[in-house]
Amino acid sequence: MRIIVIGAGIGGLAAALTLRRAGLDVHVFEQAAELREVGAGIQISPNASRILNRLGLEDPMRRMGVRPHAIVIRRWDDGRELSRQPLADACERNFGAPYYNFHRADLLDLLSAAVPNGVLHLDHRCVGLAQHADRVEVQFHNGATADADVVVGADGIHSTVRKAVMGPESPRFSGHVAYRGLVPADRVAHLGLEVAASVWWGPEHHFVHYYVGAGARYHNWVALTPGEWRVESWTARGEVADALKEFAGWHPQVRALIGAVETTNRWALYDRDPLPRWTVGRVTLIGDAAHPMLPYMAQGAVQSIEDAAVLAKCLERAAAHEVGAALSRYEQTRKPRASRCQEGSRHNAVMFHLADGEEQRKRDANLASSATAPLPQNAWLYGHDVEAEFERA
Repeated sequence: MRIIVIGAGIGGLAAALTLRRAGLDVHVFEQAAELREVGAGIQISPNASRILNRLGLEDPMRRMGVRPHAIVIRRWDDGRELSRQPLADACERNFGAPYYNFHRADLLDLLSAAVPNGVLHLDHRCVGLAQHADRVEVQFHNGATADADVVVGADGIHSTVRKAVMGPESPRFSGHVAYRGLVPADRVAHLGLEVAASVWWGPEHHFVHYYVGAGARYHNWVALTPGEWRVESWTARGEVADALKEFAGWHPQVRALIGAVETTNRWALYDRDPLPRWTVGRVTLIGDAAHPMLPYMAQGAVQSIEDAAVLAKCLERAAAHEVGAALSRYEQTRKPRASRCQEGSRHNAVMFHLADGEEQRKRDANLASSATAPLPQNAWLYGHDVEAEFERA
C-alpha cells in the first residue's frame, strides 16, 4: 500500500515511522524548504513515549530529553505548593514509560533522523487533492504531483488537507493569549529551580515552566493571559514588558523568569469543537489537523503520536481495496479518546484560571487530597497503551 503523509511535524514523522514499521510504502511531503522548529518546549507523557520507545528511539530520547521529577502546582502570589505529583522513576513504575520535557527542535531532529533517506520531500506545499476510485492524487505548489492509496493530513492546525476534504472551519477565539520564552539555564541558575514541570495558577492567568534540552540547557516558560490579540501564530513577536505587566503582583520567581528573556513570542488561542468526521474516501487526518485542542492538558503532540500508532495498526493488514474500512476503524478507535482530550483541555481552561474565592479554595483542597500517586486523575491518559488496546480489540 502506498501512503502519502502531508506535513513533517511531530505527528507526520511519527506516522512515517509507524507506517514504515508496518511494512507500508510511505512518503512525507513538507511545505518548508528545511525542517526547523520554534524555540519552545513540549511535554511528552508516557502514553506517547512508550510508542516512540518501540520505534527504537529510547536511547536518543533519554539523551535529549529531560525527565522532570514532579509536576508541581503553586499558588500565584505566595508560591505556596498546592500539589506535587511525582514523576521520573515513580511515573515509570506506575505507567511503564517515561515522562519527558523536550525542546521541540530536539524532538523533531530525533524523529527525522530515524526516517530513511528518500522518504521525506521538502519544499512541497500541498495545494490540492483529487480523489479517484482507486487512488488519491496530490498536487503541489511547484507543479509536482504524486499518487497514493491513502493520503494522511498531518499538516497542523491550519490544515490544507482538512480544508480540501471538509471545507473551511470556524474556530472560536478562546479569549486567551500565550507568551513564551526560552532562557539559557545558566542565566536563571540563581533561582535554584528544580527539575520539575512547575505550574502557577492565578486569577485569569497561569504560568508553566520547565527545563528542556540535553543536560537541561534551557528553561522554557509559557505565560497564559486574557487578551483580545487574535493572531494564531507561533512566531509572532510579543513584548516582554507586556508579559511582565500581565503578571504584576505575581511571585518574584515568575517575574524573574519572564524578565530573563530578551525576546518573547505570543499567540492567540482558538478553540474548536470535535470534527464530525476525520475521513473522506481515501483521505484521513491526524494530530492538530484532526483534533486541534487548547494546550491545557499538554496532549496536542502526544495525541498525534497515538494517532500515528493506531493508523499504522489499522492499515498494516488492509489490502488497497479495504482502505475505507481500515480508515473507518482508525477513526472509530481514536476519535472518542482525542475528543475527550479536547473537552478536558477546554475544562482546564476554566479550572486553571479561577479567581480567588470559594471555588478556588475548593479546587485547591481537591488537589491536595489527590496528591498520593503520579497524576492519579490522569491514569486513564498516561497509563493507556493504544497499541495494546488495538491488539486486544
